Amino acid sequence: MVPARFELHGIALSGPTYKVGLMLSLAGEAFDYVHVPLREGAHKQPAYLAKQRYGQVPLLADRNNGRHLCQSAAILEYLADTLGKFGGATLEERLQAREWLYWDFDRLAPSVYRTRGVKRGFRQAGPEILEMYAAEAASALKVLDRHLAGRNWIVGEGVTIADIDIFGVLAFAGEAEIDLAPYIHLSAWLRRMEALPGLKLPQNLLPMESRVAA
Repeated sequence: MVPARFELHGIALSGPTYKVGLMLSLAGEAFDYVHVPLREGAHKQPAYLAKQRYGQVPLLADRNNGRHLCQSAAILEYLADTLGKFGGATLEERLQAREWLYWDFDRLAPSVYRTRGVKRGFRQAGPEILEMYAAEAASALKVLDRHLAGRNWIVGEGVTIADIDIFGVLAFAGEAEIDLAPYIHLSAWLRRMEALPGLKLPQNLLPMESRVAA
């Protein structure tokens, strides 16, 4: 059997790993998955650092050219370019999609992921810090909700890496105990995303152990 082109290294609980897995799933790309046991320090071993210089997850290997890619936003951009999917139909759309990736990293993902980490016991934070995270999340969600008024997708007339990236954050809003119901346009967009062929929620996409593509 010919091996899958892509091999994704990560952990099932990682939002950034989920973003990459989601992109591959939506693109119809089977991929091998390698669980990286962070508690055992696998991400700090020389062999891993030789491929993932930051010692983090995710790491994506492209067997077609031997490239090893890191940082989820950069990986999404790479996949859009190499697969010719979800990158945007025009130069303007491609630029806007990338803007939203960087906006997410700055304004949305930190508050959602950090709050989730506290709620799940992965990190510690006092009430005042959680209040700050909640305010930051609410501010970002209002921006996104306003933007989605009258739109089906974040950029242009179809799904782009902007939608995939931001869905990869908001899929964990429940674990962060962030209520998205008040954001009407955002909630409608989430339903459209969930109806896409190939979309799988985190618990159904990434296993807790390594897996070879079927």
